[in-house]
Formats: sequence, C-alpha cells, structure tokens
Amino acid sequence: MAFNYEKYIRPGKLPHIWCPGCGHGIVMKGLIRAMDTLGLEKNNTAIVSGIGCASRLPGYMDCCTLHTAHGRAAAFATGVKLSKPEMTVFCVGGDGDGVAIGGNHFIHACRRNIDMTYILMNNKIYGMTGGQFSPATPHMAKASTTPYGNPDPSFDIAKLAIGAGATFVARGTAFHANQIDKLIVEAVQHKGMSVVEILDDCPTCFGRRNKYRSVVEMMNHLKEVAVPVKAAEKMTPEQLQGKVLTGVLYKEDKPEYCEEYRKVIERAQGGAK
Repeated sequence: MAFNYEKYIRPGKLPHIWCPGCGHGIVMKGLIRAMDTLGLEKNNTAIVSGIGCASRLPGYMDCCTLHTAHGRAAAFATGVKLSKPEMTVFCVGGDGDGVAIGGNHFIHACRRNIDMTYILMNNKIYGMTGGQFSPATPHMAKASTTPYGNPDPSFDIAKLAIGAGATFVARGTAFHANQIDKLIVEAVQHKGMSVVEILDDCPTCFGRRNKYRSVVEMMNHLKEVAVPVKAAEKMTPEQLQGKVLTGVLYKEDKPEYCEEYRKVIERAQGGAK
C-alpha cells in the first residue's frame, strides 16, 4: 500500500532536527501511515506534545498541533478532548517528558480512561536537555548525570500504564517499523486511553556513553530483545530473561471519561439523575 506522507507534513518544516540515526523519524512515519490508513481529517486531528526531542514531532505535522510545557502534554490533550470530543487526539513525547516530569499527568490520564492515544518514544534518556538519566534508563547504564552507572531501577512503562488504568497498552520498537502504524491504528480504534510505547534509540546521548559502536548495533539490540506476545506464550521464563514483549499487551472495555463527564453535566443541568 502506498502512503501519502507529504499530505501530513507541514510545508517548509523539513529537514527535521533529529540526529542521524535517531528513531523518532521512524515513529513519525508510522504515525503518518496510521493517520492515512484511518483516513483522519487533519482539521479534526490534534497532536499534543511537551518538551524534548520526541516532542518536536508536532512541529512537522500538518494538522492541529500543540507544543506545550515540559511534561504537560497529557493535561493539555485532556483539555482538547473534553472541549472537542469529536476530535482524534494524540499525545507524543519521550520517556523523560512522559513519565518523569509528566508522570503525574500521565498516570491520571490513564486513570480517567480518556479517549486519546499516547505515543511514548522510549529512548531511555533525556536527549535534548543534556543526556541526563530518566526513569526508563536501565540499571547501571551511563548518562551525563550518572557517569559511573545509574543506580535506580527503571520503570516498565507499559506496566505502569496498565496499573494506572489505561485500557489499551501496546509496545513496539523503532526496528520493527512496519508494526508501528498497525499498533497506532488499533490504539485509535479503541475507545479509551491508549498507550503505545515505542522502544527507540538515541545514538548521540545514550549510545555513545554506553559503548554502542553504531546505530546499526543499537537497532540490532532492539531486534534481539523484542519478543512478540504470542511467541512469548511458548517460551520459558529462562528464555524470556532480558527480553521485552511487543504487540498488544493489554486491552479491555471500560467507561470512557468524556462520556462519563457529559453525564455529570446533564445531571447538573437537571436532566438525568
């Protein structure tokens, strides 16, 4: 299937600012393919981000976009969806923006089960602001603020989203590019809070500090650790050691927040009781 990438790119905004080898462009192309597959109208689609490398994505996209304060993407997106429930709303950002500075907004968006899709690009580090460690930086990995190794355990972002109440949670990788748009399509079609975590690579800040010799080596690592959920069912705990599950990890139906909020408004106006 041929995709119309140019339709969704804001004229004059390319080339992008991402470093050579960064996986964010792969994710953006996956988002565009998903939007094209779903036939989303640009004027009825909002993409909201905070601050960081991944959060620059809306600047390249020709639709309704908001580039907001650091960590506040989910809060702004909640406001957009409540005021315009007919819109398709995306949040995009990195692990630092989403689950560190924006962690509180992230978990409460999941708890409310508001109908939007959060695409969280996890490159395990703060890329734009200096290469600091993030809540997703692996134990003993190096960053600018942990030059001798990170002592903190890392978040499993997918498990965090499930525990907080998101009703659709999926994970892909920048290596498995052809899977990204399919996961996003299914996320958008689900009514409720959908979180799509994409394991990404940052060759500039994470790769060079952690002795990856090339972007190819980083991509091959993503390939090696990823295990589809169906394949994992046939594997032993020993075989799954050090692996990461990919695909749709969790899905359930629950009342959606905008619809529940409208019921409260009707009761307040003397309608339903």
